[in-house]
Amino acid sequence: MSTDNKYPLSIDQILRMAVEQGASDVHIVPFEPPIFRINRDMVKLDFPVLRPENVKELLIQVIKPYQGEMLKKDLELDFSYSIPSVARFRGNVMFQRGTPTLAMRIVPFKVPNIDDLGVLPGVRDLCFLPRGLVLVTGPTGSGKSTTLAAMIDIINSERNLNIVTVEDPIEFLHSHKQSSIKQREVGIDTHSFANALRHVLRHDPDVILIGEMRDLESIGIALTAAETGHIVFSTLHTQTAPLTINRIIDAFADHQRDQVRQQLAGSLQAVLSQQLIPNVQGDGRVLAMEFLKTNTAVRTLIREGKEHQLYSVMQANQASGMRTMDQSLAELCLAGKINRNEALEKCIDTIEMERLLQSHPFTGT
Repeated sequence: MSTDNKYPLSIDQILRMAVEQGASDVHIVPFEPPIFRINRDMVKLDFPVLRPENVKELLIQVIKPYQGEMLKKDLELDFSYSIPSVARFRGNVMFQRGTPTLAMRIVPFKVPNIDDLGVLPGVRDLCFLPRGLVLVTGPTGSGKSTTLAAMIDIINSERNLNIVTVEDPIEFLHSHKQSSIKQREVGIDTHSFANALRHVLRHDPDVILIGEMRDLESIGIALTAAETGHIVFSTLHTQTAPLTINRIIDAFADHQRDQVRQQLAGSLQAVLSQQLIPNVQGDGRVLAMEFLKTNTAVRTLIREGKEHQLYSVMQANQASGMRTMDQSLAELCLAGKINRNEALEKCIDTIEMERLLQSHPFTGT
């Protein structure tokens, strides 16, 4: 590559600018300048467009040689990267039209305090469970990893347990506090996600964090571990608690589903489904969270395959801390934190949302 074609910014300079401007993601795409996602908007930098050779030039600044070999083999790559005293980054490389593109999510060095995230009060209590399965769900970019990191930090700070995480890649770094914590990253500390999970119980864990229940094997291991006296935290890309239950059960063959329902009914402790919604000022986002806690009624509905009735249980148990997504959005709207249009756009049931907002007609636009 000739010096004349060298891009005027290094990847570190681009990433530093992203952190300074409050971006959540950085996109390096051929024939576009670097792009930041700030709140929900894709903001193009006032710099030259990236040629395919520039993308490759920036890419080799953030991945190691062995990761380059993995990329050649798999055509996709997840990795982590850090700039001291600035931030950590979760990166992904994929190919489009035969050339690589790079996306990087900004992960602060400091593990967030759960009280600063806007989670519901009962979420903190989940960190003191003796056993069971806790799922945090939502679309990409909804803050699932941040919520889980804050919960793990509470356990690490206030309980004397052995915590083992399996992540692809590691996002938030945890240091040993009251608990002992081991963080394993796929590709660096283990050859595969499945391999790590098969061996995780041999590390005598009290708490297991599975970065994502991505297939039948990881779901099965999570259920077994939760059944056998461990606390298991994980994520799924589902939008609501009932859909989360369905997704887990549907991952199994027909002849296994009754047994899985029994396992899930016995081990599931809570499902937190979340979204990040632009605030009324337009300069940040606030957390909307659906909260399903298991009780006798919830366990019975799971066993009997009546997940569609779970919303009614959540609606009726708001006093005990449960929330539907629509109730959470309505509360944020009525408190003046998000506007009415955002609540209606992100809700599950428009008619229900209109009913919840009727008591307060002046909720903005």
